[in-house]
Amino acid sequence: MSAEHEELIDYEDENDVIPNGGAAAPAAPKATAGAGEGGEEKPDFSGIHSTGFRDFLLKPELLRSISDLGFEHPSEVQQECIPQAVLGMDVLCQAKSGHGKTAVFVLATLQQLEPVNGEVSVIVLCHTRELAFQIKNEYTRFAKYMPDIRVSTFYGGTPVSKDAELLRDKARCPHIIVATPGRLNALVRDKTLDAKNVKHFVLDECDKMLEQLDMRRDVQEIFRATPHHKQVMMFSATLAKEIRATCKKFMANPLEIFVDDETKLTLHGLQQHYVKLEEAQKNKKLNDLLDSLEFNQVVIFVKSVARAIELDKLLVSCNFPSISIHSGLQQDERINRYQAFKNFEKRILVATDIFGRGIDVERVNIVINYDAPPDADSYLHRVGRAGRFGTKGLAITFVSSDADQQVMASIQSRFEVAVPELPDFIEPSSYMTA
Repeated sequence: MSAEHEELIDYEDENDVIPNGGAAAPAAPKATAGAGEGGEEKPDFSGIHSTGFRDFLLKPELLRSISDLGFEHPSEVQQECIPQAVLGMDVLCQAKSGHGKTAVFVLATLQQLEPVNGEVSVIVLCHTRELAFQIKNEYTRFAKYMPDIRVSTFYGGTPVSKDAELLRDKARCPHIIVATPGRLNALVRDKTLDAKNVKHFVLDECDKMLEQLDMRRDVQEIFRATPHHKQVMMFSATLAKEIRATCKKFMANPLEIFVDDETKLTLHGLQQHYVKLEEAQKNKKLNDLLDSLEFNQVVIFVKSVARAIELDKLLVSCNFPSISIHSGLQQDERINRYQAFKNFEKRILVATDIFGRGIDVERVNIVINYDAPPDADSYLHRVGRAGRFGTKGLAITFVSSDADQQVMASIQSRFEVAVPELPDFIEPSSYMTA
């Protein structure tokens, strides 16, 4: 075991946990928390239960906001996790993209939160600024009738002095912080953030943060600054066995939920195809696809910032309604572009893998891997942008090298899915939700 693993705090000897509860019987699908901002009814193939959110004995304010959003029945992951999470149990959860994992920790922490001026009670860490921004928005939606609760985001690329000023002001200090690890660790290190009252510690896309050594160190430092007794919850769409063991080092006998085993992490309703072509043919093929396919919104993934910038310029020059998001942008501009795409002001987004995880834009029904992903995990997270909550979608991957072919082979092997070559014609009704 490496030194990094040895540094982790191990809570495995503690026994003060709530026993696991049973699940209810399946019933017909209805609108589910996380299904989209309008809460419109969408088909969901994740094993919906007859239980409603009312059965979780949530605060009236939360039930009211859930009702306003049009959500009726919890998804499978919500059904499995929420009853234990609201009782303060540690949770380690792997579930497919787009199945309402965010709502689990948002509802569980809001249910337990008793706000005190000047005290931070909840820390949520995620690996990108866009995801932090999205999670904050989820808190805002569900805390609509809880006006005393304050939520703030902290991430790099913005003045650290403004964050410090906010934390020092008791009347403005957030009760819930959603942050990237580097910025929050800086605030902890400078003693600007007092974490001694933290009761809930959440990692979203936990494998991404714990796999990277520098990010993992930041997470550990923040974790050490919080009390020994607290609720720890971790979520991801992909959790390798090694990372699972690392996650559990932070936890006390967690409830472990794995919705679908690792080999079956494909997305219902999502058609997947590949196109074999030379690098020089990619632009023409992309142009043909955008002209011929019917789409609400498309995300096109590329492997570098330079390629994102150039491809976006090319698409705009061809009069396509395109916008790009990548790490080369100033923070404010990144958030503005994310909002413009989410608000349907642009229909095509060119992005690096920074956009590949956790970001939820409900109108996206096509993902094109202009550059093939580096591995099977990245592929799953990318194509998960389409077909959210079991709705229809289409994923097309350009294969132009031996390395690309090897990645496609590993995807088909690991997820037990056949990805056929793209046919000349695809019936639009098969990837467009009515």
